[in-house]
Amino acid sequence: MDRRNFIYGAGSIAFAGLAASVLGCSHKVEHITNKYGPLLPDSNGLLDLPAGFNYQVISSFAEPMNDGFHVPDRADGMGCLPLTDNRVVLIRNHELSLKHLRRQPDSIQSHKSALSYDSLNNGVALPGGTTNIVYNLETQQVEQEFMSLTGTLRNCSGGITPWNSWLTCEESVEKANNKHKKDHGYIFEIPATAKGLIEPKPLKAMGRFNHEAAAVDPQTGTVYLTEDRGDSLFYRFVPNVYGELDKGGQLQALVFIKHQQFDTRNWSNSSMKKGIWYQTKWINITDPESPNDDLRKQGYELGAALFARGEGVHWADKELYFCCTNGGAKQIGQIMRYRPTPTSDIPLNEVGDIQLFLESESTNLYNFGDNLTVMPHGDLLVCEDQYTDVVDNHLRGVTPQGELYNFAKLNAQTELAGACFSPDGKVLFVNVYSPTKTLAIRGPW
Repeated sequence: MDRRNFIYGAGSIAFAGLAASVLGCSHKVEHITNKYGPLLPDSNGLLDLPAGFNYQVISSFAEPMNDGFHVPDRADGMGCLPLTDNRVVLIRNHELSLKHLRRQPDSIQSHKSALSYDSLNNGVALPGGTTNIVYNLETQQVEQEFMSLTGTLRNCSGGITPWNSWLTCEESVEKANNKHKKDHGYIFEIPATAKGLIEPKPLKAMGRFNHEAAAVDPQTGTVYLTEDRGDSLFYRFVPNVYGELDKGGQLQALVFIKHQQFDTRNWSNSSMKKGIWYQTKWINITDPESPNDDLRKQGYELGAALFARGEGVHWADKELYFCCTNGGAKQIGQIMRYRPTPTSDIPLNEVGDIQLFLESESTNLYNFGDNLTVMPHGDLLVCEDQYTDVVDNHLRGVTPQGELYNFAKLNAQTELAGACFSPDGKVLFVNVYSPTKTLAIRGPW
C-alpha cells in the first residue's frame, strides 16, 4: 500500500504493487477461503464478518438529523474525507426518484428550500441528494448529520477529489416536465467543509448522461466517468483549470486504436481477452449537454468502445479500475484496468492502455460487482448488487493476482454500497442500501 495516496484515497485508495504482479499476464480466477478465515454468523442477523471484525451502526433510516430532517432511504455511493482533530466527513448519496418520495420521512416529503436544485410544482424539493455525517474516529461518535444537497434525482455513486470534495452523480436523464422544472443527468460537487445545504450547481460540461461514478487523477485533475447502460461508454473530463470543474473542459470517450467500436462486453463472443493490454485513445464528445440522452451514441459513431454497465470506478497508483456490472460471457461481472500514458501537459489526444482484469465465471465467486474501493493491504473490495428476486450480496475481496474471496455477507434483502476507508485505513464505512444503515467496520486489516 502506497501510504502517501491513502489520505487522498479514502474512497479511492492506491492498489499498490499490482502492476508488477499481473503485468501482461492472463490469470485464472480462483476462490480463496482462508484470506481472513470463514465468515461468522452475526447475532444481529445483519452482516457476517470474519473473526476479529465488528461493525457499528452509525446512522439509520428515518432517524432525526441535526438540521431537523430525517435520514433518507436508499443510501448508495459514499466518500470519506478528512476534516480535523480525528474527524472525517462521510458524504452519502441517496438514490431516490419521484416514485420514492411518499416512502420518505415527512421532513423529506414536505421539504421546500431556495437551495433545492429542482422542485415539484408545489415547491417540494425532489427527493434525491446527499447527506453528511461528521464522525469522530477517536470517540467513535457521530457529531453531526445533515442534508447537504437536495432537489436532484437518483444520486447513485460519485467520487472524492484531491481538493477534498465529493462529486455526486445523477443516474437519471429525466427532463423537465409537467411535474418538475429542470432537466437532470448531471454531476454536482459538495465540499468537505459544507455545514448544511449547498447551492447546487450542475457541472454541465461534464456531460448529461446516466452518470454512475467518478474518479480523479490527483496529478492532472482529469476526471474519469462511468455510465450505467448496457451499451455504455467510458468517459473522461479534462478540466480547463485543475480543481475548478465549474470552469469547463472537454468531455471525451475511450476508443481502442486497433478496434473501432470495440465490444468489451464479451456477451456473444470473447472479443476482449483477459490480461491482454489494448492500446487506446480519446475522442471528443462534441455535444456533451445534448438533451437527447445520446452521448453514448455520439461516441460510438466516432469509434468509442462499448462497456457493460459501467459502475464503480477507483483511482489507484497511476491507474484505475472500474466495474462492468453484467459484463462477461456469464454476464455476471467484469473489472477493467486502465493505465494512462504519463505526460506533463495532458494532451487531449494522449494514448493509454486498458486490460480486462477480471471476468467472473461463477456467481459463487463474484456476482454483479458495483461500488469498489481497496483494503489497507492492497486488495480490491467490491460491493455486489444482484438483480434477482432473492439476493445473496457480499463484499468480495480481489487480490492483485485476480483471486477472489468473501470478506462479508449481507443477510438483508438489499445491497451493500459506498464502501470507503478512513484516511488512516483503520475503519471501513459502508452503506446498507434500504432501509438505510451506515456501518463502521473495524478489525485486523
